[in-house]
Amino acid sequence: MEIFLPTLHTFAMKNVFTGSCGDLRFRIEPKVIMREDNKKEVDMENSSIFAELWHGPFCYEKSVMEKIETFPMSEEGRLALKSWLESNI
Repeated sequence: MEIFLPTLHTFAMKNVFTGSCGDLRFRIEPKVIMREDNKKEVDMENSSIFAELWHGPFCYEKSVMEKIETFPMSEEGRLALKSWLESNI
């Protein structure tokens, strides 16, 4: 099975993303740092993508997280996150 993840731009805009695949559930929250020299631009090198996952029928608030991981805010990090999630299906 393949998991859909939004583009890197979606995470850079501070959007939280939740999803599921079978009984796998996950929540992804970007940790965005703005550049010191230009507060309107994201500092991609210092920003990250925080992900949590669990299995079962219940929502985030009613579940115990099984795994937690942080990935770089980059296309490589986004792809590593996707692989990590798919390896837990």
